Formats: sequence, C-alpha cells, structure tokens
Amino acid sequence: MSRYTITLAKGERTDDEAVLGFDPPLRSFFLQGFEADDDFGTPEIWLGTLLEEFPTLEGIIEAARAQGYEVRDLDHADMIAMLAEAGQKYEPSIAEKLGFIL
Repeated sequence: MSRYTITLAKGERTDDEAVLGFDPPLRSFFLQGFEADDDFGTPEIWLGTLLEEFPTLEGIIEAARAQGYEVRDLDHADMIAMLAEAGQKYEPSIAEKLGFIL
C-alpha cells in the first residue's frame, strides 16, 4: 500500500496532511483528508474504501472535485510510483476467495 502526503483544499480551508495512495488488496486508489472532530478520527473525506472503487488516479481526483475538494502538491515522482503500483496484476484477496467481498 502506498501513502503520499498531499495538500487537499476545500474553499478557504486546506489540509496539508491529507493522504492519497493505492491499496492493492482493494485494487483502488484512496484519499483521506480533513480529520473530523469526533472521537474516532474519521476523515471528513474518505474515498476508495470499496473493492475497485477508483481504479484510476484520474477517477479519484475527479470524485474529490465533484465534492468540492482540490488535490494539490502531488509530486510527479509520487504520481508515477502510484501508477506503477496500480498497474500491477493483483490476485484476489482471501476475503474475495471466500466470498466475503463481492
């Protein structure tokens, strides 16, 4: 799993500790940002939690934009590394093989 720190903006607010990455077991890019003010530390935005939900980097960035968020400070080398990781062939997880994840 890759995790890269980015800046995420929504209106005048920014989160300089937001995370963008790729999760091989889910075969999806994910994005987390703006930690909520609750006891659980749940992010305000958390995309890419479902199997193959965002198989492309472009798809997750567009989904964030559709919710009013803008991804900033995504390093070119980090982008290439994530795309290389996403381009690998991953076998189904044990949970998939057992039918827990469809």
